[in-house]
Amino acid sequence: MPEARRARITAVAAHLPSHYRTMDEVRAKIAETGGYAPPPGLLEDLTGVRGVHVREDGENASDLAVAAARTALDEAGLKIDDVDLLLFAATAHDLIEPATSHLVAAKLGASCPVFDVKNACNSVLNAMEVAAAFIAAGHHRTVLIACGEVGSLVTRWHAPDRQALLRALPGYTASDAGAAMVLTAGPAGDDDPGVLAMRFVSNSAAWQSCTVAGGGTMHSRSVHDDHTTLRLNGDLRQGVLDVLPEILTVAGSELDTARAGAFIAFHQIAMPQYREVIQLFSLPEHRCMPAVLEHGNAAAASLPLQLVKAREADRVESGDIVTMLGLASGFSFGLALLRW
Repeated sequence: MPEARRARITAVAAHLPSHYRTMDEVRAKIAETGGYAPPPGLLEDLTGVRGVHVREDGENASDLAVAAARTALDEAGLKIDDVDLLLFAATAHDLIEPATSHLVAAKLGASCPVFDVKNACNSVLNAMEVAAAFIAAGHHRTVLIACGEVGSLVTRWHAPDRQALLRALPGYTASDAGAAMVLTAGPAGDDDPGVLAMRFVSNSAAWQSCTVAGGGTMHSRSVHDDHTTLRLNGDLRQGVLDVLPEILTVAGSELDTARAGAFIAFHQIAMPQYREVIQLFSLPEHRCMPAVLEHGNAAAASLPLQLVKAREADRVESGDIVTMLGLASGFSFGLALLRW
């Protein structure tokens, strides 16, 4: 019988563009358009976010992903030729066709198979699910997950009135970022590191709650702000509440383990939502990190970013139990339970 194999995170990296846009600068940019000008301090009060990272002109999602991927490969002590499979996982993409993973691979000089994994802000978690399954099945030994997010492209700058501003509020915390993870095959003993469990729940009836509607077949060539920017159309929190009993049934034991673990990363769009998630899932706040406060909503890059920040702060050490919780438009919930 073949020896059981478990995917382990050998390296994780994040890349944050050097340009930082404060909420006061966001407010000023909105006011310049001649629409509704939010009063000073309103955006900070509503979001609790201090600012966001913004890409350089001409920098694409693939460029942010490549920057993070190079750091992750260096940390893992690997060359791109050591990678068996490359997955690009993000809400953003360079082109509708081909898959952005091809552009990432070309820039890295990769010759392995590639494809994209896309599920809004849970894209990286679902890519981990794919990578872990392939590694456990023996199809691949080393998988590189690369993520590039360009949230600044879906920010609505012209808001005709206060209501339009509130519908566009998630876009004002959207941050540009790159992230990458290297997963490799290892033994699957009781105390060995790696991915211990992954759980997912969806409430697809809530898909309209938060959208970027342009670019698909519904509004393929629309340039209207309602279609090309991030827009709230309903209650995101209700999408969670509707499936909370199912989440607790599917992932209840893993959540119990997470609460006793060393660190919990979860997707964050603003500080009020950060506090709501802690309350909703009864998470110990001292095991979490409000990364959204300084770095904004990095979409699918937010979970790897939190892991990087936790390691930099010595909050994650070898052998620790670490949990990643994904909450994404659609609506979807994801959980990855890891031994570091």
